Amino acid sequence: MKLKIETTKRVELIDITSEVQNDVMKKGVSEGICIISTRHTTAGIIINENESGLKEDILNLLQKLVPTDAGYRHNRIDNNADAHLRAVLLGASEALPIIQGKLELGTWQSVFFAEMDGPRSRTVNLTVLGSIGKKEENQEESDRKHT
Repeated sequence: MKLKIETTKRVELIDITSEVQNDVMKKGVSEGICIISTRHTTAGIIINENESGLKEDILNLLQKLVPTDAGYRHNRIDNNADAHLRAVLLGASEALPIIQGKLELGTWQSVFFAEMDGPRSRTVNLTVLGSIGKKEENQEESDRKHT
């Protein structure tokens, strides 16, 4: 599936957890893996807590690590070298287990699309791999036949 995102700021974190979980549910995969990726070189996929202060802290950290205008060579072409460098730090994908039809996330974890050069129209690829159906029921049925 391709998830379309319209970003509204140059740099922002957008929680896409519910959209990813909905795709997993639509696919009917009970046990497997979900790969969330972006093909954009000025964006990333991260997993962290969806708390407003922490989201600001993450963006502030990226600004400190990779200042907007630090004489980057790539800026002579597109003037967005900082966005590319921040995306390098974040990474373009995450893989999550699917257990009992749900993403296996920690209590406070959310999946974010990280925009570093917006606003833009973006695409996130969702690849869901695994077994369809209820694994636990199939195992229980197999166990009954062998007892």
